[in-house]
Amino acid sequence: MGIMNHVIDYCDKFTTTKIKKHKPMQTVDIKVKMCCDGCERRVKSSVSGLKGVKSVEVNRKQSRVTVKGQVEPKKILEGVLETGKKAELWPYVPYNSVSYPYAAQAYDKKAPSGYVKNVPEAFASSDATEEQYTSLFSDENPNACSIM
Repeated sequence: MGIMNHVIDYCDKFTTTKIKKHKPMQTVDIKVKMCCDGCERRVKSSVSGLKGVKSVEVNRKQSRVTVKGQVEPKKILEGVLETGKKAELWPYVPYNSVSYPYAAQAYDKKAPSGYVKNVPEAFASSDATEEQYTSLFSDENPNACSIM
């Protein structure tokens, strides 16, 4: 049996091929200024032609392009910039996911409805006292006061 294992291992060295690692499936959101149907078609066709792109959704009202696939955000951004349009990675987060949506840097009049800018000032810090007090008496906290 020992000799057979060595022979099998020796044969496997010549028959195995390298397996390519695939990039993980991800969603990339990009903010692109689009004014008409022509702009929308041009952006969509330039992005959908890139390698690894599975689907492209364009929302002209929000100036947003959502790309799903095995892609890198930098490559998608470069593909959109080749069309001559001004583009950047999606700088907004949903209004409900931040603690302080009206912080000076977070609130943006140009942001789509229901979104604020993704800045650290909009999120509560981990040492915030109000968060500590609310979690102190929470039912989900196993270390909460047992008298309650």
